[in-house]
Formats: sequence, C-alpha cells, structure tokens
Amino acid sequence: MDPVIIVGAGPVGLALSLALARHAVPSVVLDATDGQPEIRAARTCVLRPDTVAQLPALPGARWRSWRTQRRAQPVAETDLPPEHAPLHLAQHALESVLRSALADEQLARVITGSHVDLLEQDPRGVTVHTRGPSGTWWRGSYAVGCDGARSTVRKLLSVRFPGRTAVERHAVAALRVRLPWEEGHYAPDGTWEPGQTGRALLHRDPGGTPGEVTARPLADGLWRLDWLLTPRGDLVTPQEMLERVADTLATWSEEALHPVRPDQTGKAARTGSTARTNSAPGAAETARAGGAYGADRNAGAGRAVGDGGDGGQPALPGSRAGQEAAARIGPYELVDTGVHTAHQRLARHWRVDRAFLAGDAAHLTGALGVQSVDEGLRDVTNLAWKLSLAWHHGHDRTADALLDSYEAERRPTVTARLRAVDQAMSVVRRGSGLRSLLPGGGARSHLALLTDGHLGQGLLGAPPAYGRTPLAPPRGSTPQVPVGTAQGAPVEDVPVTAVDGSRGTLRGRLGGVGGELLVVLVAPGTAVWDSRHWLSAGMMPELAAAVEKLPLRATLLVTEGYPGAAAHTVLVVRADGHLAAALPAGRTEALNAWAEAIRGTGAAAGHETDSQNS
Repeated sequence: MDPVIIVGAGPVGLALSLALARHAVPSVVLDATDGQPEIRAARTCVLRPDTVAQLPALPGARWRSWRTQRRAQPVAETDLPPEHAPLHLAQHALESVLRSALADEQLARVITGSHVDLLEQDPRGVTVHTRGPSGTWWRGSYAVGCDGARSTVRKLLSVRFPGRTAVERHAVAALRVRLPWEEGHYAPDGTWEPGQTGRALLHRDPGGTPGEVTARPLADGLWRLDWLLTPRGDLVTPQEMLERVADTLATWSEEALHPVRPDQTGKAARTGSTARTNSAPGAAETARAGGAYGADRNAGAGRAVGDGGDGGQPALPGSRAGQEAAARIGPYELVDTGVHTAHQRLARHWRVDRAFLAGDAAHLTGALGVQSVDEGLRDVTNLAWKLSLAWHHGHDRTADALLDSYEAERRPTVTARLRAVDQAMSVVRRGSGLRSLLPGGGARSHLALLTDGHLGQGLLGAPPAYGRTPLAPPRGSTPQVPVGTAQGAPVEDVPVTAVDGSRGTLRGRLGGVGGELLVVLVAPGTAVWDSRHWLSAGMMPELAAAVEKLPLRATLLVTEGYPGAAAHTVLVVRADGHLAAALPAGRTEALNAWAEAIRGTGAAAGHETDSQNS
C-alpha cells in the first residue's frame, strides 16, 4: 500500500511520521520549509508526562513545584513529583529531536521545500501536488494535514474553521538569569549552575500593580516570562519590554530581601525595611543602559538590582551579605522576546474520506495556560494506531468505523476544553479574589483555575478520557471491575514484566512498541519470580492462549499492582495509552469482545458519540 502523506513538519507532523514508523507504516512528510527549525528561545511548549512518554528523549526542565502569589503574599504551592511534573522546552528543540529520530527511520521521508497546492481523493487513496519549478505529484494511502493554523489542506478540503481571534495576549521574554528562588549551586569559580528542576511562579498583581506574570524555568538557566496584555491592545515596543523585564526582576528581588509575613491582624506585612535596596542602581535604569532589544530575535544583557559589588563572587550563605546576594538578581541576558496571541478555533470536520486534520490545522487553543502543542500531540497518539490498523488490515468498512472514531473521540474533548476556557475566561479576568463556580468543575479560585491549565489538571488541562468512545462493545454486554483509572482515561505508568522476562514500564510499551493492544494482568508476587515459573501457573496459560487468538497484535504483560485494581484484574490498554476496559479474571470472551470493538467491528449499532452532540 502507498505511504501516508503528512503535510507539515512542525511538532505534530514530525511526531505523527515517527509514530507511524513505529507501527511499521511508511510515510512522506511534505515540509514547506528548508528543514532548519527557527531558533526562538521564547517559543516554548509544555508537555504532560504521558505525552513525553511516547516521544524520544527530550531536553528541557521539569518543574518541581508551581507557586501562586498575589501581590507580595504567597497563596499556594503545588509540589510536583517527577511522575506528574510537566516538561518545559523550546519548540525548536522538540522539532530538532524529532527530525533526528526520523533520520534513523527507514519508513519515514521528509521532503523539504514542498508547498502543497492540490489534493485529490479516490476510493483507493489520495494524490497530492507540490508546486515548484517542475512540480511533483505524490501518491498516498491517506493524507493528514498538520500544516498549522493557516492549513492549506483544510482549505483544499473546504472545511470551515470558526472561532474567536485574539482571545488572550502575552508579552514574552526568554532570559538567562538567576532568580531568587531558583534551585542550583555556585561552582568553585563563582559561576551559577542551575539545577535540572525548577519552581514555576504565577504572580498576580506584582508589586501591587494590576497585572499578571508567569515565570517558568527552561533548561540551561533560561526562564520564560509572560506578561498578560489586553487582548487587542497596542504593539509592545522594545523600550516597554525592557521596562517590564527590569521592573519585574526588581520586584522579585525586593520581595526576596523583605519577605511578607502575616501580622496579628491577618494582613500581609513585610519583614525588615520596606525601602528598596540601594546597593546598586535601579533595575529600570540599569536595564535601559545595558540591555539590547531587536525587532524579531532579541539578544542582550542587562543588570537588575546589582551584583553585590564583589566582582560576582558569592558571599557566605549564612551571612547577611550571603542572604542579600541570594535574594539579588544579578546580570541577566535577554535572549529572545515576542508577543504570543491565543486564538480559539475548531474545524467543523477532522476527517474527509481519506484526509485528516491534526494539531493547529484542526484546533487552536492556548488561552489560560492550555498547551496547544501537547493537545496536538494527543491527536497524533489517537490517530497513529488507527491509521496503522487501517493500513495493515485494509481499508474496509471496519477501517472506516475505526477511522471515524478519531474525530468522534478527539473533537469532543477539544470542544469541551474550549468551552471550559470560554466559561473560565470572564471569571479569571474579572479581577476579584472570590471563588467562582465553573460548570462541571466545582468552586475554584482564579489562581487555581490558571494553575489547572498550566499543570494539566481540571477541566482546563486534564488529559482527555474517551468514556463514550464508539470503539466499545454494547453497553453492559461485558463485565467490568473497578480500578483507579476511569474508563477511556490514560493509564498510570506502572512497572511491567513481559512473558519473555523483560522488564520496563507500561508507558514504555505504548506507541507501537507493544503492538496494537496491551493486555495487563495484575498479579502480586510475580516480580520476584522468573517468568518461566508463573507462565505455567494459575490463569496464565489460559490468558496467554486467549491473547494469541485476538484479532489484534497484542502483548501480554504482568504487573505487581495497579492503583485501585484487585488481584487478577485484566487491563485492556489501547496503543495510545488509554484504558479500554478492566475485566475480571477468566473472562476471555469479554477480552475478545473488546479487541473486536477496538478494531472497529464490535461497536453497538446506534452507539451515541459525542461528535453527534457537538
């Protein structure tokens, strides 16, 4: 069969090609660029742990905690254990890793300088034309438009893209700087070496001035700072950007030198003097004197609140000078700046016959901390295994039902996300400190709602659950047992052992590595025994035989335990890491029914999908 044609070589298009290669499906990526990612330190993305698990090893910084603050008063701090910590990295770094991984894949080709101008379909495949001096025709089994907000594929398919423009705007700066709360240490030569994890900050009304700024750590001592702007305000001039940077750094340095404590009346009070330190010139003045700013890519150096006057050598940690040195923000480098504008749009259809839309071509998100790249990569994990099944088993009625489920599952979840942002937007931006009721989300403070989007939790950020998927047997036809993961939600990453004795994690078996389906038996005690012993014991022979006969290429795994699962529970996990079902032991007919449904053949007639209601 012909390869899958992928139009667009951003993170979504490259990740889809890599996912298809791991499912043994060839693909051609038509890249309109020269193949060199644009280096923009201020253009970053935040990826959830379950998204990261299905990608090659990535650079970046994991957040150890997320702190919220109003004026000078800390509000809350959320600790993030490694298994729940998001990864923050520059988008060009993500693209570079994906391109390097594709260079090693024989089933993937990236064709640069390929501008698509025509797409035709017939019952057996698709034909795509790229313009140029000679023009080239490409033949494929399917086509996927991953070509961004101005998608040519979407326009060629005549798919509408309604929504709202400029919902939220931020001024963005990437700085190389040591902030007062940053984790790390001084090297013997006095240079600051940042740690591998960091504490992110969401600061409302910094210094008592109405506004909002976030500080999120990146790798190599970089920080991304975002200042909230009016949605349709004026352009941000270079001078205004420098002043924002300087004023913000000065505020944080002063707060670190004079922390706030509650007094007897319960009001916030500063400890020590409230006067700004005079150990160095004011931050704004020094930034204007030493900073540099460009129109597009910006690099420069500034100095905020001095360097302690000791030539850059750190003072003793326990001394007063050491405390002041730790609080001060020394020299900083302004690496990149820009303005990020978030839109809210949703394509009417994500599938037209053999053509699909994914990523920004299908939806635009990004307001209130919602992560658009992560959302697009979830399109990839949902679509890749379905295209793989259709490619390997043939495009028949079963494949049609399977491919229809991409839009039926993904579009309603993105719709719900966009609606939650719309409902929360007026609440969050109203400026009151009162808690508000978000439909379906309970009472949440404004800062808590913003935290949800950034950390991937709640209605604004939690990973989707496909509880009403059409890829399921008739409701009530198979027995189920309770586990700690909702049906259709991403599984927890637990240690697993394969029948050949190899060990790893559950997420490590996803994305085609473990086949088209994972069957996981919860069997306490198996980790201490060689697989040769338990393979022939208890229910294992019967389960192994049943897995071999499934209509999908399945992998049998064993785990010591799974949150909320009783011993001998059988977990049916899709290739995208979502839990299809939790079955009681010995119900091989139920296991087969779920495998048939996931393949697209066992869904109930008239099974209602969310896409019909959206």
